[in-house]
Amino acid sequence: MKIGVIDYGMGNLFSVEQALKRLDCEVVVSSDSEELAATDALILPGVGAFPDAMKRLAETELDQLIRQQVEARKPLLGICLGMQLLFEESEEVAPTKGFGFFKGKISRFSGKTATGEAYRVPHMGWNTLEFHSLPEWLQGEVMPESKFVYFVHSFYAAGVKREQLVASAEYFDAEVPGVVQSGNVCGMQFHPEKSGEFGVFLLEQWLKGVGK
Repeated sequence: MKIGVIDYGMGNLFSVEQALKRLDCEVVVSSDSEELAATDALILPGVGAFPDAMKRLAETELDQLIRQQVEARKPLLGICLGMQLLFEESEEVAPTKGFGFFKGKISRFSGKTATGEAYRVPHMGWNTLEFHSLPEWLQGEVMPESKFVYFVHSFYAAGVKREQLVASAEYFDAEVPGVVQSGNVCGMQFHPEKSGEFGVFLLEQWLKGVGK
């Protein structure tokens, strides 16, 4: 199986690449549209600000590749900022349109609950996922008892359609979408490659789904 990791200059590519290789994948880390189009599935990583990422994708015309490949039904997985880019828009820095594969807006944690309790932003550390539905690639699988994953982010997806929400985590009074799925497009807000046993399990199951 050949997995393409989209290199647009704003991703933690090494950790994703190494995790995929440990799962016996052939990995293509590239900014070349032809190379990426020749893979079985694509991963969109991301670290940094939403507007900068969308600008870089447009400048390299990788945004067009992503839309074309999703329309062609190729599996796509967005990780961290890469997941956020798959939503309709973001308020980070300046209002910016995303790909719109998922309904919802990327919003900043307020840092204060409805009752006035202050909390730390970013949301950083280990948190437990609660599952609301199972995509095809998880159906019939026995999940590990511990469902801890590692988050590092100051913005999260708000207003997500319930039918697109697979799993979420609680951070004070905010419901943080952790896994979303719509057709052949999946997103993980946390870093599966840095999330121990359960993160590797989720990445492996997604890859098995690609293989099917």
